[in-house]
Amino acid sequence: MRQATILVVDDDREIVGAIAKLLELEGHRVLRAYDGLEALEAVHGQAVDLIVLDVMMPRMDGLSATLAVRRQKNVPILLLSAKSEDADKIAGLSIGADDYMAKPYNPMELAARVNALLRRYLQLGAAGAQGPAGSRLVNGGLVLDTDAKTLTVDGADVRLTPTEYKLLAFLMSRPGHVFSAAQLYERVWDEPCYNAENTVMVHIRHLREKIELNPKKPKYLKVVWGLGYKMENIQ
Repeated sequence: MRQATILVVDDDREIVGAIAKLLELEGHRVLRAYDGLEALEAVHGQAVDLIVLDVMMPRMDGLSATLAVRRQKNVPILLLSAKSEDADKIAGLSIGADDYMAKPYNPMELAARVNALLRRYLQLGAAGAQGPAGSRLVNGGLVLDTDAKTLTVDGADVRLTPTEYKLLAFLMSRPGHVFSAAQLYERVWDEPCYNAENTVMVHIRHLREKIELNPKKPKYLKVVWGLGYKMENIQ
């Protein structure tokens, strides 16, 4: 994996320094910001491969910054928060974050989460690479170009985050197969599943909002009650 540029954002300068040192030891280049507005300036000023973003900050908090970044970029976002309740985690994932960790965090786990997000982002070419049309996954009105890493739904372009792309590609390549939340997490997030059902559920909901005409009555992404999720095979 090539050297990545990571933006670390927290109003506590000691925390920023500690995370920066940790990620630099992993071989990454680290940019620093101390609130949401500084984070947006950094993202717009240069190429960033991943953002580690605290939730509680002055001027602009992490959730507002995540919403602002998501309007323009698909860069992976890892939220950090002193709040560990499931509702807070779901809120963070619902607005577009790719992962969420509660403070205090294990430094080794943080490094592992960052590297896992970077692998998905860089290997999928989501950093902006656009290639010629090539291998495609087609299911009904869904067309996923696995070379250009693009999705069209009934002919309209739809933007996906790196995690959404990998989740959709996995399911589209196996239409009709039912996968539990744990199986999806382990295959898509590339790490063991420990109480990650809410994470999978939120990303499934995001995909439905992007690909379904009526997300409450999905045509493509179906729940198989008590078992998991599947991509309906549409002829």
